[in-house]
Parts: sequence; structure tokens; C-alpha cells
Amino acid sequence: QVQLVESGGDLVQPGGSLRLSCAASGSNLSIKRMGWYRQAPEKQRELVAVITSSGTTNYADSVQGRFTISRDNGKNTVYLQMNSLKPEDTAVYQCNAYIRRMGSPYFMDYWGKGTLVTVSS
Repeated sequence: QVQLVESGGDLVQPGGSLRLSCAASGSNLSIKRMGWYRQAPEKQRELVAVITSSGTTNYADSVQGRFTISRDNGKNTVYLQMNSLKPEDTAVYQCNAYIRRMGSPYFMDYWGKGTLVTVSS
């Protein structure tokens, strides 16, 4: 059983910072890309940032220069450092990972349940 568990969501003032974490649990996992998506009220889910197993990153234009994605392969954990937060960053942030379980020939997409980030004064 593979689970992705996010943490770090909170209420923060505009201009503030937060760090989200997402840990993948399970035995002998092979993880390719890990990433963060977000969904604001009445909006579609959008990609925020993604990082490959080799460390290549890609960001949405709206967060470029403010957010930084990183990962600890030894801990199967991905992080999202969010700085200079704006009210429009308010959303449920969901972790995603492309994982192959031990014994399986296939990679699959796994999703966390999400963590709420609210940016408001």
C-alpha cells in the first residue's frame, strides 16, 4: 500500500512563507517525478511545481521565483517552500508522485489528500 501524506498547510499573512512536506510511505518504492498541484475554490486543479528523480524542476509561471520544490530521495519526501505568498495562492495543495511498487512492472500516479493553504490578512 502506497500513501502520500502532506503536512504544513496553514493560515499565513500576505508576504509570508510556508513549507509543505509530502512523504510517500511503503516498502521498496521506485519514485520518478514528485510534484505539487493546487485547487482553489471554483477553479480547476493546476500544476504548481514538479521535480524528477534527478532533480530537474519545473514551475507554474505564477509561482516562478517565489516557490522552490525539493526532494529527499532517501526519505521519499518532497517539499515545497513557498515565499512571498499572495492571497491568490490560497488553495488546497495536493502532492502527486509517479511510483512503482516492489514487484510491479508499472509506474502509477498516486495522490495525497491535500493540505489547505490560506493566505489572508
